[in-house]
Amino acid sequence: MNNVLKRVSRSFYLTMRALPRPVRHPIGLAYLLARTSDTIADTELVPAQDRLAALQAFREHVRQGTTGLILDMFLSASGGGGGALSVQDKSSNPELVLLGRCSELLGALNALPEPDRRMVREVLDTIISGQTLDLERFARATAENPVALDSDDDLDDYTYRVAGCVGLFWTRLCAHRLLARTRIDARQLEELGIRFGKGLQLVNILRDMAVDLRNGRCYVPLDRLAHAGLRPLQLLNPDVMPLFRPVYTEYLERADSFLADGWLYTNMLPKNHVRLRLACAWPILIGVRTIAMLRGANVLDPDRRVKVSRAEVRRLIAATVRCYPFVGAWEKLFRRAQN
Repeated sequence: MNNVLKRVSRSFYLTMRALPRPVRHPIGLAYLLARTSDTIADTELVPAQDRLAALQAFREHVRQGTTGLILDMFLSASGGGGGALSVQDKSSNPELVLLGRCSELLGALNALPEPDRRMVREVLDTIISGQTLDLERFARATAENPVALDSDDDLDDYTYRVAGCVGLFWTRLCAHRLLARTRIDARQLEELGIRFGKGLQLVNILRDMAVDLRNGRCYVPLDRLAHAGLRPLQLLNPDVMPLFRPVYTEYLERADSFLADGWLYTNMLPKNHVRLRLACAWPILIGVRTIAMLRGANVLDPDRRVKVSRAEVRRLIAATVRCYPFVGAWEKLFRRAQN
């Protein structure tokens, strides 16, 4: 599982390696299963209705504990040049490797002890509901006819389904596996965990706007765009960024607020749980650095994608390890990442 995880997500793989052993396997497995459903939903070479059917089949296999899911239409999808993918292409493509090991992952889910298995199934059910809703919402969307969400309630619902629920799952699993004998405010941690997850997802949405728009997807709601005198189609023109920026900045502030709650969440965890706190801190600080970079960027320009460099990620990780023993230095890490 570790090899597949490393290939499909280098950043989450770092977090996984930091996690304490009792939660590493169930969290890593949940991530791989969620990436499997995400790959099903996003494989545009397969018609939308077939993707929806495959998502529902995957959801039922997760719910019922069955493992014989066949995903041949995805494994045999054509390559970018129009021809079938070769065996070599398939073995080097992380998403195809993931799809090819779907039954193995479902079997690993069945082998988890209760209540780990129940919690993983619950979070996957919520994630797949969000992916299904997203696919239905944008089924007819194109770059020439982009579709936007209707309201902030829709955006909040989506970010909960695909990421906020992960914060809740993470919190409950860690409380069960690591913190059972520790006095914690479980309800507050769960609420903060949800906002933590939403914040990470909102950063992804705000960073990937240009790409999503060219796929016909606009996650900034229609009513907010209308207030700025804009329509989704106009956002394909990078020159409208000055008009769009006030709206965009409000969402950056919202994401920053969510991640501030994620930082509070991290610091509510017992200090002796070093690995757990570091595993939470790293994505938060990377997210905050991303927000800082997005503030001055033209995110509507597809040729200027914002991304924190690997060198900076390494510096952030090193800073957390170096500052961890010192309360004052540790507390300053979040504010430093904002600048």
